[in-house]
Amino acid sequence: MVKSTRHAKYELYYHIVFIPKYREPRLTGATKERLKTIFAEICDDKDLELVEVEIMPNHVHLFVGSPPRNEPSLLVNWLKGISAQYYNQRYDDRIKWTRSYYVGTAGSVSKDAVEQYIREQHNA
Repeated sequence: MVKSTRHAKYELYYHIVFIPKYREPRLTGATKERLKTIFAEICDDKDLELVEVEIMPNHVHLFVGSPPRNEPSLLVNWLKGISAQYYNQRYDDRIKWTRSYYVGTAGSVSKDAVEQYIREQHNA
C-alpha cells in the first residue's frame, strides 16, 4: 500500500534477519512472545509498520515498512539495540544480538518489472 509524507509517496519494505550472540537456540516460549511484543512496541514508537515477525529458536525474521527518511541500517540498529535494552531491563534472562544482520528490500513490483518500465520510457 502506497503511503505518503509531506513530500513523498513511498512503498518501502525491508526483510531483516539477525541472530543472538553465539547463535544460541534460546528464542522460544516466553522469550519468543516477549520479543514479539517488544518489536511491536518499537515499531509503534518509531512510526514503522511491522508487517510480519517470525522468531525461530536461533534467529529473528522481521518484515518492516518504513518512511524513506529511515536508512535500513538505522532500522536494524533500532530493532536490535532497543529490543535488547527493553528485554534486559524487564526480564532476568538476558538477550544479546550479534553485530551482523541481513536486510533486503521488497516492494509491490519485481526488479525485472522496474527495469522493463524504465527501458520502455525511452519509447514513450
